[in-house]
Amino acid sequence: MGSRQEKRSEETKRAILSAAGKLFSERGFESVSIREIAKEAGCSHTTLYIYFKDKEALLHELSVGPLQALQEKMETAMSDPGLSPEESLKRVSITFIEFCLLNRTMYTLFFMVKASRIDVEAEPTARLQQLRNGLFELLRKALLRCLPAGGPEERGLAYARLFFYTLHGIIGTYTHSEETVEQLMERLSPTFELSVEVLLAGCKQNMRERGEGRG
Repeated sequence: MGSRQEKRSEETKRAILSAAGKLFSERGFESVSIREIAKEAGCSHTTLYIYFKDKEALLHELSVGPLQALQEKMETAMSDPGLSPEESLKRVSITFIEFCLLNRTMYTLFFMVKASRIDVEAEPTARLQQLRNGLFELLRKALLRCLPAGGPEERGLAYARLFFYTLHGIIGTYTHSEETVEQLMERLSPTFELSVEVLLAGCKQNMRERGEGRG
């Protein structure tokens, strides 16, 4: 068992993170100051700096763990040998949507704050942005497995962008819904799956019209 001081230190850190998450979700990342977070957490700003060097460190601590868990769930869905490529794409998409709706108060923090492009080849140095890029890459791979092989790489990337925009559009529609995630998923999962089917069919039709891909 840890010492009393260690327990108190861990409690202080949790209080700071809880305060930061609350204020960021209510007012936005840029609008909240370190002093305000410290006040909400019941400590001084100098105490806060013992644990976190700045707001970006708080952003990292709040976001990386949940996004890593999401990535693992999506990878599991993609590697399930019992699913067809189309079923895998649906599973990955629904997993992503459900996670975002479950964490809707933190959605902007997880994906938008201090974000750079997710579809560029250059490897970002920040772990949070690496995770964001990795999630996009998983969706891109899941989509490409459903499309005829041999299409131009840039076209596949464009389809992946459209797919990603669609998922975020769905999530944004229900960000402020008063329904629980369970209620939303029970009511709307068939519609979410249909949106994947329609978008995938549109990508395939576009490839046929352009004479792209094989098979």
